[in-house]
This record gives sequence, C-alpha cells and structure tokens, in this order.
Amino acid sequence: MKRLKHWFPLFDTLSSYNIQRDLRGDVNAGLIVAIMLIPQGMAYAMLAGLPPVIGLYASTVPILIYALFGTSKQLAVGPVAMVSLLVFSGVSGLAEPGSSEYVSLVFLLALMVGVIQLLMGVLKLGVVTKFISHAVISGFTSAAAVIIGFSQMKHLLGIELAASNNVFLITGEIVTRLNDIHLPTLYIGLGSILLLVVLKKKLKNFPGPLVVVVLSMVTIFVFSLDQIGVAIIREVPAGLPPLWFPPLESTLVMALLPTAIAISIIGFVESYAMANVIATKEKYHVHPNRELSGLGLSNIGASFFSGYPVTGGFSRSAVNYEAGAKTPLASVITAILILITLQFFTSWFYYLPQAVLAAIILVAVYNLIDVKEAVYLWKVKRMDGITLAVTFFSTLSFGIEWGIGIGVIFSLLVFLYQSSNPHIAELGYVPELRSYRNVNRFKETIREAHIIIIRIDSPLYFANMEVIKRFLRNQLQKKPSVEQVVLDFSGVNNMDAIALVKLEEWIRTERDHHQRSTTLVNVKGPVRDMLSKAGWTYKFGEHIQYPTLEMAVDDLRAKF
Repeated sequence: MKRLKHWFPLFDTLSSYNIQRDLRGDVNAGLIVAIMLIPQGMAYAMLAGLPPVIGLYASTVPILIYALFGTSKQLAVGPVAMVSLLVFSGVSGLAEPGSSEYVSLVFLLALMVGVIQLLMGVLKLGVVTKFISHAVISGFTSAAAVIIGFSQMKHLLGIELAASNNVFLITGEIVTRLNDIHLPTLYIGLGSILLLVVLKKKLKNFPGPLVVVVLSMVTIFVFSLDQIGVAIIREVPAGLPPLWFPPLESTLVMALLPTAIAISIIGFVESYAMANVIATKEKYHVHPNRELSGLGLSNIGASFFSGYPVTGGFSRSAVNYEAGAKTPLASVITAILILITLQFFTSWFYYLPQAVLAAIILVAVYNLIDVKEAVYLWKVKRMDGITLAVTFFSTLSFGIEWGIGIGVIFSLLVFLYQSSNPHIAELGYVPELRSYRNVNRFKETIREAHIIIIRIDSPLYFANMEVIKRFLRNQLQKKPSVEQVVLDFSGVNNMDAIALVKLEEWIRTERDHHQRSTTLVNVKGPVRDMLSKAGWTYKFGEHIQYPTLEMAVDDLRAKF
C-alpha cells in the first residue's frame, strides 16, 4: 500500500481526506475552474490552429491522469496559451492548420512531449531546467505573449492576415488594410475585452469568460450577426474524446523533435514554477522529477484521447487555489464536468463568436508581459536585463523556437564571460571594522609597504587564469617595493588542474625572477586537497598556506 501511494499520490491524499474540511472547497474550485476552462480550452485550441473541441478533449483525460500521478494538490493542468503558440509555430510549417493531417501531427507532438517529459522524470533530469535563467524565461514569456496577442488580430478585426506569427509583418499588414476591418466583429471583440477586464478587476473569482460567452452567443442569435459576416464556431462535435493512434513515422518525429523538446522544457518550467509557489504557501513539497513524470503521462494520455500538449497554467491554478481547492479531487471534478459538457451541451456553442475566443486569449496573456521585471533586472543587474532584452527581441524577430534558443545561448555566453572575468580586489586593513576590505570600496584602509593582499572571488579554471595573472602583473608593476604576495582564497570554491599548473608557474616565476614569495590564505577544503596532492608543501614550504589573513600578515610583517 505504501508503494502504491508513492506512485499514485492521489491515493495518499484520499486516504487522509476529510470530507467536512476539504470537500466543499474542492467542489467549489472544480466547478469554477471548469466554467473557466471550457471557453479557455476552446480559445487555446483555436490559437494552436486546431478545432475548438480539441481544447475540450485536452481538458479531460490529461487532467484526470495528472490528478492521479502529480504531486501538486492545486495545480490546474490543461491547455495554456504559451504551449498552444508553440504547437502552432512548430506544426503549421508541416501541414495546413485545421486540416486532418495537421491534427494528426499535433497528436503525435503530444505523444513526443509526453515521452520526453516521462523520460526526463524517470532519469531525474528535472535539474536541466535550472540552466534556463530567469531573465531568459521572463523575456521569452513576454515576447510570446505579444506574439499571441498579435496572432489573434485576424479574429478580433474580422480579416484574414497573411502573416501569422511575425509581429512586425502583422502590424504592417493591419496598417495597409484598415479599410477592410469588419466593424461588427471588432465591436464584439472590444466589448468582450472590456467586460472581461471589468469582471476580473471587480469580481476576482467570478467566471467572467462564461458570462462573456453566454452574452455574445445570445447577441449573435438574436440579431443574426453571423449573417452579416461575424465568424462563429458553428458545429462542435458531441461525445467523449475519441481514441486516436498518432502516426509514428521517423521523418515526422525528426521534424517535430525541436518543438517537442521546447514544449517539454518550457511547459515544465511554467508548471513547476506555479506548483512550487502554491506548495510553499501550503507548506508541502512538490517533487520536480515526479512532476515531470506526471506531466509526461498526462501528455501521453492527451495524444491517445484526441488532445494536444498540456501543462499547468498560471491563471487557472491561481483560481483553483483561491477558490478553495484542497486536493487533486478538485481537478477530477473539473474533468468530469467538462466530460458532461462534451456529452450533452456542445450544441450550445454553435453561435460562439471567434472574436470572443480571441478576447479571452488577449486578456489571459496580457499579464504575461512583465514590464516590472524587465525594469527591475535592468536596474539591479544590468547584464540580466540585457539577457531579457536579447531574448525578447530575438523571439519577436525570429520566432518562438529561435528566440528561446538564442536567449539560452546568450545567457550561457554571459555566464562564461563573467566566470572568465572574475571579480578580483586588493585588500587593505580597515581599523574601524578590524578586518581587511576592498581598497576601492573603503577609503580608510591601511596597506603594507612590502605586502600586497589580493582576493579572488571565483573558482579558478583554465579560462580565467590569464585574466587573474594579468591583474596580478599590473598591480605589482604599480608597486615595485612589494616583496610578499598574499592571495586570499576565501572566494575560491574549486580549482581545475590547468589553473593549478598555471598558478604554480606564476608563483615560481615571481620567486625565481622577482624575488617575491607568495602565500595563500583561507584555502577551502577541496582546493586544499588539490594542493596537497600536487605536493605544494614540498615545493614551496610549509608556509605556503595560512588559515587566516591576520596570521599571514603578522607572520610576513615580522620578516621586515
């Protein structure tokens, strides 16, 4: 039984389920999220270039599977805007959006995403997502939100636009076709946006999308606006999600692989971030690798039950949590309500305007554009701000997959540059603090005439040793009277073999050609072990290392 609870966290939760304490919150949250998810799921499916009903299919079986295997109690899994855009971006170049071939490729993509995430979870590779910096995620998310918004302009304005994913081309085409805008469609879209914003602001947990959907359908039906060109959803197939077996062709798999990897990682990052926020508030732990496995199984389930890639959503998870969800049973209730809707009520959506679905998407993604974060990073850490900007504009200019790729590569290059140009400081004694500090930050420092103290704040490795040696050479040229060099290693956590050899060569050169001795202080355990293995005590004497800076200076001062 214990092993069963480990693999199926839902069983563990239900074994201690308190009906009086938990059921009301779960039912309330399940109902509210279902009401929110029905129009959102249809809208996001449209964003992905799919028939709206597939968004509903993706909101059933995958949710049930995640509730069974996921470790977050409040995460609301389902279609999200970011993943929908990635789906459209990756598959639209291979088949016509909306066609049967396109749909089958999306099902294959969901299977690939699921397998990748499941393997990452089984192999405990959740840690790889830590290599994507926060600045890259923020820049990518903001740019994707802008792209998503512009991709909905054709539905909001009631005109077909040739450009679909390039913000600049869409803007140019809209400007040249202002006279073609279908005004009734535009009014419905703008009115829906206004109503959604007002309801969201005034009534936080109120199902605004459902109200807008109902009002718009009644308006279309009463005034026959579909007869004058307002695009509507029309037929939505009734019935439970049909079984589907994705086509497993090697050429298709290779063509979809970059998109599958991007969705796997971005989807998990978005999902885990939200799950972790809620878990921290509720004082329980979510397991990253088991989350990966749960999401992977959900996406595999989506592929076989006519869905498309899903992940945990920010807004729905927040609503689920705030509405009182205590356990994954809330998600089970959500999925059951959507299954009931699919079986009995899909005909109600016949008169749903596409402009309203576009409005729902626009309002949902607006909060993803994080201007405050960009300003904060630019102010606090300029290089992180630059990384965010590079990712943002690369995504806008070159597309979703290229944008995140360029952002990751740029952030890694920044890391390599910074690690190869470490912070190095000359230290002096500050009487008021009774300690040694950076002479450039503290004016009242006392420096020894024959001793120079240098602190290195970085691991030493092959790429930064030349920079460190150049700094030391420049400092010693300015102070020819120096006879003793003290290297403070308090900031050196690690050291590779090449750095060890280069440092040894430098110490020998200073000793043999310039009659300067070198002393190391505050050497940490791993580095001290390396020096011991390299025989430094034998090569340079027992006083090559001191445990503290004060002891080293006192001992060296006594020699003059």
